[in-house]
Amino acid sequence: MQERIKFAVLIALALSAALPAASSLASTDTAKSVVLQPAVEEYKETDVWGRIRSGYAIPDVNNALVAKHVKWYADRQDYLDRTTARASLYLFHVVEELEKRNMPTELALLPFIESAFNPQALSTANAAGLWQFVPGTGRDYDLKQNAFKDDRRSVLASTDAALSYLQRLYTMFGDWHLALAAYNWGEGNVQKAIKRNQAAGKPIDFDSLAELMPAETRNYVPKLQAVKNIVANPSQYAVHLPVIDNEPYFTAIDKTRDIDMALAAKLAEISVDEFKALNPQFKKPVITGNEQTKILLPTENAAKFATNLASWTHALSSWTTHKISSARESIASLARKFGTTPDAIRQANNMPQRSVLKAGSTILVPNISASAAGKDISADVIENAVMAVETERAGPKRSNYRQASSTRGESKPAVSMVKARVKRDEAGKSKTRRSN
Repeated sequence: MQERIKFAVLIALALSAALPAASSLASTDTAKSVVLQPAVEEYKETDVWGRIRSGYAIPDVNNALVAKHVKWYADRQDYLDRTTARASLYLFHVVEELEKRNMPTELALLPFIESAFNPQALSTANAAGLWQFVPGTGRDYDLKQNAFKDDRRSVLASTDAALSYLQRLYTMFGDWHLALAAYNWGEGNVQKAIKRNQAAGKPIDFDSLAELMPAETRNYVPKLQAVKNIVANPSQYAVHLPVIDNEPYFTAIDKTRDIDMALAAKLAEISVDEFKALNPQFKKPVITGNEQTKILLPTENAAKFATNLASWTHALSSWTTHKISSARESIASLARKFGTTPDAIRQANNMPQRSVLKAGSTILVPNISASAAGKDISADVIENAVMAVETERAGPKRSNYRQASSTRGESKPAVSMVKARVKRDEAGKSKTRRSN
């Protein structure tokens, strides 16, 4: 783009030189602005993919692993479509934050590798969210994790933490490939590998250290390069990338009182699934916290939320907390006490079936007290609430007949319900391939 602008400047100067001698310097400046302004606008990126391409700054990797992963992604258009559908909600924000920090924009593609842009992703190592923070590293970067929320899944907080972490790693190693390896493997492991190669008189670049890395890390940079190559030139690989408009998808709203998640979605006139996709950090049916807590809403729905909230005359939250005092407080007895069902209590507290609460646990229950109506859950409870459960002990067998049990299928992550932000004239043009 810079070369195009330089070319436009040369054209403007040539045109101004050709003007009649009577033309003043002011008219020459006007001629320049008339020519330059359309030139800049003409080449302004209209979608996020183009914006990402224009900011590539990490040296390319070209090896057999890159070719292998390019083929894997290119052969799976349906996988790319699903991932892009999720990414369409978050990519603009990630690119904006990278540009503010003057960081390479291909880092916006890293969640393709980490989580497939699913904020509900959870690894076997207990890494969570778009950027896959393990609990300890999350706490190192001020990502709160308590009974009510897990900021490792927060779009805003986790992106800020991930970019800060990547900047720190780049400062430490002076090389983006090694910084990325450290993001995946840990800086301590990369430092040990560097020292080992240095002692052996070997190079310490990513390729030279790869043989010391576990397979996941050895493939990590090549996978990012593969996605980078496809985004750079999708037609070369017969891939279709749905258009993601170069504009914000969501707006952050300050929340001053506790509010039920279902009510927040209702006031914004969106589904609970779409609300959860933008606010995946909230773990309970009530969103707690003060004015420092933000909720994200589609930009076009933020005004609707404000209008509907201003006219809402009922309580914003229908939940409160209860601390289990003894083992005698069963789920069934609590359900009777708070006028609800055992299933509702289990669902609100993410309790597995056939489990019982231990004394000292703090759980969410319906607010049935008139005196507590409209009262927010205290900050102390939010920070310190814990829930401990144990497997329900089987009762004595009374007959030879097996009791029928009902099972519920696992619900799909809310984010999978969100459609890609594809322009209407692009809809239906993608050809889906079968996965191998």
